[in-house]
Amino acid sequence: MDAIITAAGKNSRMINDFKKIGKKPIHKLKLEINNKPLLIHTIEQILNSDIERINICLGHFKEELYSLLEEYELINEVNIIINENPEVSLSQTIANALKNNEKRYYLFAAADQPTLSTNTINRMINTLKNSPNPRNTISILRRRKIGKIDSAEGLGMPFCCYGKLLYDYVKEEDNNLNPILRKMIKDGVEFYALKEANDLELLNINHYEDYLKIKKEIEEK
Repeated sequence: MDAIITAAGKNSRMINDFKKIGKKPIHKLKLEINNKPLLIHTIEQILNSDIERINICLGHFKEELYSLLEEYELINEVNIIINENPEVSLSQTIANALKNNEKRYYLFAAADQPTLSTNTINRMINTLKNSPNPRNTISILRRRKIGKIDSAEGLGMPFCCYGKLLYDYVKEEDNNLNPILRKMIKDGVEFYALKEANDLELLNINHYEDYLKIKKEIEEK
């Protein structure tokens, strides 16, 4: 199984947060926990899992993030996919990554998920592989219920599924993922939601205060 990490966004919420507190904006993927950028934490967790190959999608700030990958000597560890038009939605970023490569299984993860553990990644992989119909199944980190679920409310990355299954939905969409996941579950795609390994895995880093909370909890352990 391969991985697709999305790191192509505008970073707008974090930029606005920095402006509000009168500080020079820093790309959130460069913010550090234990002296290591969030992006590098996410990549290393996936590298340590059963994933065979990592693809990382870049768009906005591509030069800045490419330099970060160079600094940590990860250029040869990942396959970089560039959005020719950076002003595309998340669904089109994923479609760009899957185009001509959709007949494989993938882990889909956001680059700002440094708390996603190797253990949870491997459990999602195994859940998908052992499902009755892997090509019509999504194994996903839960937000509410655990096990086979009939609602995609609140769901997003990370999850594992067959590339073509997702590609057939995202290729014509210009949207975020949750509406697409809701449509998939309505169409009969089977969803299996896994319990988190720890509470931090359920936290998203959208704002500066989210980062500070996670940083404090991890560094105080």
